[in-house]
Amino acid sequence: MTSDLPTLTIDRDNVSLGEAVFRAVCQALETGVYRSGDRLREDEVAQRLNVSRTPVREAFGRLMAKGWVQPAGGRGLIVRSLHPSEVLELYAMREILEGAAARLAAQYAAPAEIAALRDLHARFVAAAGDATELARLNRLMHGAMQRAARNRYLDAALADMHVAISLLGTTTFAAEGRPATAAAEHAELIEAIAAGDPDRAEAIARQHIREALRTRLGMKLTA
Repeated sequence: MTSDLPTLTIDRDNVSLGEAVFRAVCQALETGVYRSGDRLREDEVAQRLNVSRTPVREAFGRLMAKGWVQPAGGRGLIVRSLHPSEVLELYAMREILEGAAARLAAQYAAPAEIAALRDLHARFVAAAGDATELARLNRLMHGAMQRAARNRYLDAALADMHVAISLLGTTTFAAEGRPATAAAEHAELIEAIAAGDPDRAEAIARQHIREALRTRLGMKLTA
């Protein structure tokens, strides 16, 4: 909810106020502060972030253009839920993008980045049973892999993808058995990146996303 929106930190030398507000709201979506069905109001967000309504209005326009929110009727916007066909399209593109990130990471990852991935994986394994923490560590792990890919355009596309994924609600790590299979997939992926094997890294990453989709669809069928 709005009262939980993280404090906005602005670097005025590198980012506009409108961009900073947009990033703050995206972060709130990605981390589950705002969920599908929640209402966003300009005045509430502006007050929470200690900015005027103008940059909030700009950010809301960008959120609408990306299809993440829609008019709520009356005042404000509402966070969208994705149609089943959109879910399939989203995961189809996610498989391509995550596969590309893994391939590039296998080519460019530095030893320190591989060490960081292994550390995040160890923390992921240790967090078994805590779906929220697993989801947070998973975001960090995939983010680290994206940065290792050294491609700003891919990074931007995946950043949007992760916000869209957040509209799906409950994490797949809440599904029985998924944390263990995901941990095994992550371990294989990290070792392929460490070995500098782009073909294998891409194949594992794509299979990882296909398994995530299979779990997601299973959750919807049993909901």
